[in-house]
Amino acid sequence: MIRATHLSKIKYAFRTHPIVAILGPRQCGKTTLAHQYKNQHNGTKAYIFDLEDPEDLAALENPKIALEPLSGLIIIDEIQRRPDLFPYLRVLVDQKKTQLLILGSASRDLINQTSETLAGRIQYILLTPFSLAELPSSHLQKLWERGGFPRSFLATTGPDSFNWRKSYVSTFLERDIPNLGIRIPATTLR
Repeated sequence: MIRATHLSKIKYAFRTHPIVAILGPRQCGKTTLAHQYKNQHNGTKAYIFDLEDPEDLAALENPKIALEPLSGLIIIDEIQRRPDLFPYLRVLVDQKKTQLLILGSASRDLINQTSETLAGRIQYILLTPFSLAELPSSHLQKLWERGGFPRSFLATTGPDSFNWRKSYVSTFLERDIPNLGIRIPATTLR
């Protein structure tokens, strides 16, 4: 499912900012949207670094060596894993014509870190799960039953959608909530 409105927002943001950050909850479609944006720019070189991939993470141990020779579009996924990259990203975009599309889970810390280091160079796009405004009205019942997270909404069957949501809630309560500094046991939150 192509999110044309969001693709237009990215294109528009790059007209005035060399860095665009797509922020949103886990599994809302940030990576898919970035790949759709990359695919719309035939002829423009694009480089993708996924910071959950050990090879990409290792390549960015020395960001100057890894990123300086590149031109075109550079996509860095899961940027929240390496907030120490922000000062170098500022230097990189100040030195040359490079567009950076960074993706990460929305958090107060990530926004604070980027806004301090990348002020005037970054525009944020907040991505949410599918909303009724993005879908035909005939999908209202399905959206109500499955929610808007793409894997749940697009699941082949209702039970598959339910199992995905159940797993997502567990991961959110056990991994994401503690990462936000909230120290309430997952069983209590559930």
